[in-house]
Amino acid sequence: MNRFSLGLLGFVLLIAGGAAVAVHLGRVPQVDRNAPVLPGTALPPAWVLWVVAAAAVVIALVCLRWLAGQIPRRKVATWRWADEAGTTRITTATAAAPFAEEVTTYPGVRKVEAALTGPHTAPRLALVVRAHGDADLRGIRRRIDDEGLPRLREALGTPDLHATVEFRMSASKAVARTH
Repeated sequence: MNRFSLGLLGFVLLIAGGAAVAVHLGRVPQVDRNAPVLPGTALPPAWVLWVVAAAAVVIALVCLRWLAGQIPRRKVATWRWADEAGTTRITTATAAAPFAEEVTTYPGVRKVEAALTGPHTAPRLALVVRAHGDADLRGIRRRIDDEGLPRLREALGTPDLHATVEFRMSASKAVARTH
């Protein structure tokens, strides 16, 4: 939905910009290119122009920040432990994959995306759980907290692993089967 809306907005702005250029170049005979867009020729007070300029700069910065947030950052981090037995290296994706597969087996869960972030001494787990519409979300969350997370904490050796869970709902199993 987000990409469709942005594409549609971009297309509308492209058409409007093309129409403005066509009018400016005199390619639209129904419109006088020298006619004012708005009636009246008096400039507004100077403070209005400064407020409009400041608002435009703020809007541009917010848009740039939003645009930068759309760039995917799929940098895979590697954790490293060293002790007298040797060195262990593991990517965060590899560490989170078995946990995500386990949660996927819970009743009502369709798909799970798990991402471990931060250093191995203070990691954070972000979960996106896609569940059926009739799923017991409290039961899923309770099972994650009581069964899955303790095993993951033990496997990683990080008893203070914090987890954030986001649920995304879809049609129930019964409705999905009928379509």
